[in-house]
Amino acid sequence: MSETLSRRVGRLVSGGFHALVDAAENMAPEAVMNENIREIERTIDEVRAELGKVLAHKHLAAKKLADEGNRHEALDAQIQAAVAAGRDDLAQAGIAEQMDIEARLPVLENTLADGTAQEKELEGFIAALQAKRREMQQALQDWKQAQQAGTVHAQASGSRLNDLARQAEKSAHSFERVLQNQGGVGLNPTAADQAAKLKDLEDLSRQNRIAERLAALKAGK
Repeated sequence: MSETLSRRVGRLVSGGFHALVDAAENMAPEAVMNENIREIERTIDEVRAELGKVLAHKHLAAKKLADEGNRHEALDAQIQAAVAAGRDDLAQAGIAEQMDIEARLPVLENTLADGTAQEKELEGFIAALQAKRREMQQALQDWKQAQQAGTVHAQASGSRLNDLARQAEKSAHSFERVLQNQGGVGLNPTAADQAAKLKDLEDLSRQNRIAERLAALKAGK
């Protein structure tokens, strides 16, 4: 979820009625409160849209994770068959593919975990906003009844709104955390010849690991 939307949720949920009362002094209180309620409703819609994106991304990550796991398992049988047939070249290719899958699995698992965390937080934001909307609607209804009955003057109304403000502010700290987008980590530039050597070293290490797995499989025949 974008930082702007996160901050808006925090402002709407943790913000009390003090500013609303101040604004209403020189304006129509009913219009001010109705606009505040509409802003809450618009934000609920935005959070729901963001939640939909998170759920879709999470679904894709879960599917990819399952596919990779199935592929890794299928390669086991294929590698064993290649070893039994004396086709070391095919076994090495299968082992290399398994190693690539093993490198991708942690990334997919982290993506899925992040999606689950975001889903939970967004659902919490929606619940908090809905509770705030109900609170505002009740405050507006109370104000209307007070105006109709003529029993509550402006100062008493302000006191009532301030009491509601203090109640609302108790839950503010639960919504101060802003989701952070994952970012890449930059690498320091490396000279071309040094980069080539490092690439050769990485390839050699990979080939050695492939050979070790193949040897272990052949030894276990």
